[in-house]
Amino acid sequence: METEKIRVRFAPSPTGLLHVGNARTALFNWLYARQQGGVYILRIEDTDRERSAEEYEGKLIEDLRWLGLDWDEGPDVQGEFGPYRQSQRLEIYASCTQQLLEEGKAYHCFCSPEELEKERKKALKAGTTPVYSGKCRSLPRDKAQTRLAAGEEASIRLKTPGRGNLSFTDLVRSKVSFDLALVGDPVLVRSNGLPAYNYVVVIDDHRMQISHVIRGEDHLANTVRQILTFQALGYPLPQYAHLSMVMGEDNARLSKRHGATAVDQFGKDGILPQALFNYLALLGWSPPDGQEVLTPAELVKLFDLNRVSRSAAIFDYGKLHWLNRQYMKALPPREMAETAAPFLKNADYLPKAMNQAQWAWLEQAVSTLIERVDTFADLTESFALLFDFSLDGLDKDEKDSLQTECATKVLDVFAQKLKEIERLDYETFATLTQEIKTETGCKGRELYHPLRLALTGRSSGLDLDKLIPLVESGAKLDFPRPLKNCAQRVAETQAYLS
Repeated sequence: METEKIRVRFAPSPTGLLHVGNARTALFNWLYARQQGGVYILRIEDTDRERSAEEYEGKLIEDLRWLGLDWDEGPDVQGEFGPYRQSQRLEIYASCTQQLLEEGKAYHCFCSPEELEKERKKALKAGTTPVYSGKCRSLPRDKAQTRLAAGEEASIRLKTPGRGNLSFTDLVRSKVSFDLALVGDPVLVRSNGLPAYNYVVVIDDHRMQISHVIRGEDHLANTVRQILTFQALGYPLPQYAHLSMVMGEDNARLSKRHGATAVDQFGKDGILPQALFNYLALLGWSPPDGQEVLTPAELVKLFDLNRVSRSAAIFDYGKLHWLNRQYMKALPPREMAETAAPFLKNADYLPKAMNQAQWAWLEQAVSTLIERVDTFADLTESFALLFDFSLDGLDKDEKDSLQTECATKVLDVFAQKLKEIERLDYETFATLTQEIKTETGCKGRELYHPLRLALTGRSSGLDLDKLIPLVESGAKLDFPRPLKNCAQRVAETQAYLS
């Protein structure tokens, strides 16, 4: 198809949530359109009335916008080729169907589902590919009209050559060829009067002047039927590019057992949209210089359909988390805190309404703890170190290490010194530990390990120079779960051991 401008479309069905594979397809179309100075169209393919739902369409649009995609034409954007919902284009399809019937390129099929199923089973038993026999193909049109007038239900099928090969050049997969003997006469309109997907997509792509159809390779088998329909209607063909499937690391098709697959779940799991955007762009495509952390503008500049791989794209959650960490750490402190806040509020660590002092503390806390996590959702576990101080999780060795002669002396002296100072920061803590070392004769692990256990309830974790300022300042603020300062933690440890 020759057009003055590149025009691509993302055409999902509103029958469920937006998943990784479709999101990657949406993104590749967007990148190609933006790079070529073309037009990006969102078209809703909702002719499946039983499964399509308005709420899915709304969530689909919400997820695409969250991911960072926009479109030039669509159901919520003005465009000269609308409407952009297939359910609103039925009259267009009906006129095309009438044209095909009048030209003898399509025919009514009165075969019942039971007859068709019998044919299918017979072919399978014989070890052949199930193909419609063409039983109604030679039925004269006037007789078909008589049967229709009598109330019989019929679908409408496209007449195809039935033999020979059909080939086309795919921008990703090179030459693709189909044996037409294995195709049969596809249904254009179902017996309930609703048009079939492979039919209406052709009419829409032509009327919306789509120049390139970029989609998943699971649509490859549909392409032969669509090309035959293009030819029957006398339409020029668009160029095709079929993207490889997105697989799990076990080379099985990506599913919930691998982890999150729906776009909205990634957001709920604390993945930033810009990280997911960046990662999806690398699924089956690689930039020429090997750089991996790329902004949308950089991706638009570098994207090249010729570099899209034919091999399956493996979804590596570890790689996504690595990318997410890069984007998390690059956020300004306030934005970092605002992104983390909903997760921490859900965990009841933060109040619903926060004052400036609480926001300032949260900025410091998130900036400190973010180095240790992959996602914002992971921060809730890190904040437990601050808010949920407890010694109940200590194992036997840790309990024993708190009951040595040195540990008892160190904690006693430390507790007394805490009562004698007005403000504890890490510099003061460092001074106190030197004094404790001199007064008790305890040093090294015998000195520092009891202090760590008494202040954190854990053998390892956040360094004390980072923990102490957070718990001391946080203990002065009003949180749903009061945060214990160092003196309270030491006193609780001594009580636990007594």
